[in-house]
Amino acid sequence: MVHLLITLVLLFPVATATVERAFTAMNIVKNQLHNRMGDDWMNGCLVIYIEREVSNTIDNEVIMKCF
Repeated sequence: MVHLLITLVLLFPVATATVERAFTAMNIVKNQLHNRMGDDWMNGCLVIYIEREVSNTIDNEVIMKCF
């Protein structure tokens, strides 16, 4: 039980930081101009914003050909 308690205590800051980062990104993406966006659109915008290092490596021409 002590091992489980120590594991949970060590994981708590990591889990909290991830959630805080997601809420910060949501506040940046969903501002007054985008207040009426749907859940699917907001999720897509958040993924692109959070994973911007990866999305910056993708060529725009590839995306345009896909759609």
